[in-house]
Amino acid sequence: MTYALTDSRTMLRRNLRRMRRNPGLTLFVAGIPIVLLLLFVYVFGGTLGAGLSGGSRSDYAGYLAPGMLLFTIVGGAQLTAIAVSMDMTEGIVARFKTMAVWRGAVLAGHVIGSMIQTLLAMVLVLAVAIAVGFRPHASAPGWLAAAGLVVFLTFALTWLSVALGLVAKSVESASNLPMFLMLLPFLGSGFVPTDSMPAGLRWFADHQPFTPINEALRALLAGTHVGSDGIVALAWCAIVTAGSYAWARKLYDRAPRNL
Repeated sequence: MTYALTDSRTMLRRNLRRMRRNPGLTLFVAGIPIVLLLLFVYVFGGTLGAGLSGGSRSDYAGYLAPGMLLFTIVGGAQLTAIAVSMDMTEGIVARFKTMAVWRGAVLAGHVIGSMIQTLLAMVLVLAVAIAVGFRPHASAPGWLAAAGLVVFLTFALTWLSVALGLVAKSVESASNLPMFLMLLPFLGSGFVPTDSMPAGLRWFADHQPFTPINEALRALLAGTHVGSDGIVALAWCAIVTAGSYAWARKLYDRAPRNL
């Protein structure tokens, strides 16, 4: 266990140094959600807010903010897939496999480093959301539960992006594989209520993972009852984590020593 922790800490330090030398990557992860947040609040917010039971622009900012936080996690996942693919195609992983390095350390370093980067970006997005009118009413336990859900989802999608980076044949394809994740917040309750969608699309939106996760996060931040969405959200996160971890380890163990 000490051997594994030491090697994982070394790989984490490697990824944190990369993040420190390229702060623009963290700003990029936060930049797109911030731009979308400002666009939807100030351009469409008046109309969309009025559609939320006669609400205002600030009401729509409160409705939109949880979805933008989830969108930030998806953006971080794309960068993770690219970073993993770069390591696999540039030969550094082949070098690590010839050394006395715990086999899971490379992946652990990517996962923890990417989570730190994504969570920092989410702090920036949350600050902008509050600046444009988002007013959370969560209690202290509610904030802790919301943070736990966000961390769990980030953990799940980071492992999924690691697997996508491993299965990609090139860095270019690794940047495209996670793109389907970016559509899910739009095709859910992140921007508008699902009951405003056509029947077929509404069925998909109600049953895809991001809708219960988004509804649970929104309820926690608003200080309202979470209901069954919390259980469904945790179940989805657990399923994605377990499946992605198993897939990633299988792909990594099968990768040749000399790439």
